[in-house]
Amino acid sequence: MIVIGLGTVWILDGLEVTIVGNVAGRIAEDGSGLDITAAQITGVAAALYVAGACSGALFFGWLTDRYGRRRLFMVTLVVYLAATAMTALSFESWWFFLFRFLTGFGIGGEYAAINSAIDELIPSHYRGRVDLIINGSYWLGAIGGSLLSIVMLDTDIFPKDLGWRLSFALGVVLGLVILLVRRHVPESPRWQFIHGYGDEAEELVDSVEKEIEAEKGVRLPRRTARSPSTSARASASA
Repeated sequence: MIVIGLGTVWILDGLEVTIVGNVAGRIAEDGSGLDITAAQITGVAAALYVAGACSGALFFGWLTDRYGRRRLFMVTLVVYLAATAMTALSFESWWFFLFRFLTGFGIGGEYAAINSAIDELIPSHYRGRVDLIINGSYWLGAIGGSLLSIVMLDTDIFPKDLGWRLSFALGVVLGLVILLVRRHVPESPRWQFIHGYGDEAEELVDSVEKEIEAEKGVRLPRRTARSPSTSARASASA
């Protein structure tokens, strides 16, 4: 659940980058509905997307440490969805540039929130391979973007002023599916404990253990209870 809920955003990133590269020539053509050159799309728009990703990672990284991983999962994905939808509705070059920056801003926030969650939710024995699987899903998005462009840029199927817009719109549809899946990804118990929500962290971990015991039909080893003084020292240290 965590791998699907978190990893699919890299599919979105791969989809975004590939689609923009593939549709640049079509958007630059007369009749595309947007007065912009291919050089501006692959140069200015791409630079703004990267700048947005860097800014979003810094800004939302700070927010995830302050307000929690799970809450920011949803916020950053909503930013991405809104900005991508607005990109599809571009009517002027400045509008396209602005929302390419904001799309990157949302994706950058996803980077910060997701990698923090991987470090805190995945056991150390599995963390490396899970990190590789999640971050490697970018290339699935790149493949999907290439295949999608073949259909969307075919003027026998879609007019030249519509196909490239639908390419971005399909990214929004995929993002909405991810939003539904991500509702079930839990908050980081480590973040909860560090920020004084120890009871909530204990309750979350207990619920996960009970689900595993019911699924596997085995009793997990009991944790050793800590004394109040030990918990207090751990909290102060954290």
